[in-house]
Amino acid sequence: MAIKKKITATSIKELKPEDKRQNDTELSGFHARIFDGGNISYYIYYRHKGKQVNFKLGNHPIITPIQARDLAKDKLAEVTKGVDVQTVKKEDRIQTKLAKLSTLEVFLEQSYSPWLFSRNAKTADKAMKSFKSSFSEFYDFQLSDINAWELEKWRSKRLKKGLKPATVNRQITQLQGCLSRAVEWGVIESHDLSKVKALQVDNSKVRYLDSLEEKRLKKALRDRDNEIKVQRTSANEFRQSRNYELLTDLNQYEFADHLEPVVLIAMNTGMRKGEILSLEWEQVDFGNRIITVVSDKAKSGKTRHIPMNNIAYNALANWKELSGKKGYVFKGENNTHLLDVKKGWDSLLERALITNFRFHDLRHHFASKLVMASVDLNTVRELLGHKDLTMTLRYAHLAPEHKAAAVNLIG
Repeated sequence: MAIKKKITATSIKELKPEDKRQNDTELSGFHARIFDGGNISYYIYYRHKGKQVNFKLGNHPIITPIQARDLAKDKLAEVTKGVDVQTVKKEDRIQTKLAKLSTLEVFLEQSYSPWLFSRNAKTADKAMKSFKSSFSEFYDFQLSDINAWELEKWRSKRLKKGLKPATVNRQITQLQGCLSRAVEWGVIESHDLSKVKALQVDNSKVRYLDSLEEKRLKKALRDRDNEIKVQRTSANEFRQSRNYELLTDLNQYEFADHLEPVVLIAMNTGMRKGEILSLEWEQVDFGNRIITVVSDKAKSGKTRHIPMNNIAYNALANWKELSGKKGYVFKGENNTHLLDVKKGWDSLLERALITNFRFHDLRHHFASKLVMASVDLNTVRELLGHKDLTMTLRYAHLAPEHKAAAVNLIG
């Protein structure tokens, strides 16, 4: 039963759930409601276009009775001027919500990027660089404005620039994952990017070295290594004739520099370039002949252990004599890990007369040779660090001549 009484700190303190409501006796339309749990809220009611409107001022004790009364006076004064304060409040709420949604750039910086880095710093850094290079035109968009139509237009432009369908598919998946997190975290209600269907891609085509290419690559590595040693010997002869300090004699080592052991490890372990270049000596177990790819250096975010065959074992053992026994296996400046081998790799391919072959294709080569040697796919999957067999089937297909040999068994 509603009671009529001036709303004060004392009267509010005395208000009981069975009272339901207290109407203020001094300010018409101002009242307080008490709910079954004892919570109290302040309201005003007024009429707008013939309809009664209840407008919530705030909750007790967040605002006091005095503050509620002052606010009620202000709002009722606006009502007398013809303002529908309830509608204004709704519009303000919508604008506030939109402001909180922010742009893609702000969401990436303040929310998505920290979350990615908390999971895997290496892949997070790569993902953020990919966002910037791929979706910079969306950075000023509100998240809710990034829709299927906008993405379709973006995709069309990317394809016209010559990007491969597989690359575009991968980039779209990144953006879909980002917006799905925004939905999960309550930043936006939904997104429709699932309407953008992936382009058809033939994933069965994988580049690997045939037997002649493999021989030429290995020979090119040896020839390059020998040339570097000859150049070093010549340089030392020149320095000695002028009483200069001599450089390290490379003839005492198996390898003149990092390129040959890096390539041999890639060919015989299936490790990714980033995993090889960030490898540290403490992750190489010569006793058990195991290389450990730690979780924060692995693309999958999971640690895996790779057995070393004789080639990988000897490559690392011989390289250790020149590299040292601590820190990164392949060192760059100031003993940091070597960032890339692109210059040496490109020159090596040219020397070996090999075309259309990337460093990552050494991983394909490793997997294909395993399958052609009748290694079961699940073992190949474990060595490559794949989560399931889907990717393994893509990498570890059989060579045409190997398939022909198989069917000839029953011919």
